[in-house]
Amino acid sequence: MHRNAFRLACAAALATLSAFATQADEAQVARGKYLVNLGGCHDCHTPGYFLGQPDMSRYLGGSDVGFEIPGLGMFLGPNLTPDEATGLGGWSDEEVATALTTGKRPDDRVLAPIMPYHAYSQLTDEDVQAIVEFLRSIPAVSHEVPGPFGPGETVPTFIMRTLPPGETAARAPR
Repeated sequence: MHRNAFRLACAAALATLSAFATQADEAQVARGKYLVNLGGCHDCHTPGYFLGQPDMSRYLGGSDVGFEIPGLGMFLGPNLTPDEATGLGGWSDEEVATALTTGKRPDDRVLAPIMPYHAYSQLTDEDVQAIVEFLRSIPAVSHEVPGPFGPGETVPTFIMRTLPPGETAARAPR
């Protein structure tokens, strides 16, 4: 009888701890969602957003509109979903956090300067982890984002152009 009571007490304790962990995880994911929304990540990483019709079925699945930066080329916001082949699914949590806060990808490429990683470097470690956990929690979207493209390369998407001071759209190099 005592062994059964002990087993039941242990099972109840484990269930309680598991419930607390689940609540903590849910709170962390909710915090990450809040920060991703506040940071406007969906602007650059959700298809259709810049065309006024965001495709929320592919939320954070990679943009279909790029940014052209004079002298650097054209960049599209990549797929941030946990898709293994086209998103962040093959990246470790630490690699995602490093890219978010330093702009350095696992392949040693530096993210385009349009990505505000300098601002995100000011996040607390807890907030960075919350963002990572939220990105891990969203549905995977299989969407290969083209690029990056070097200066002068032909691109298959709409482009937002950044013009140097003193230029007009009519006189800017095409």
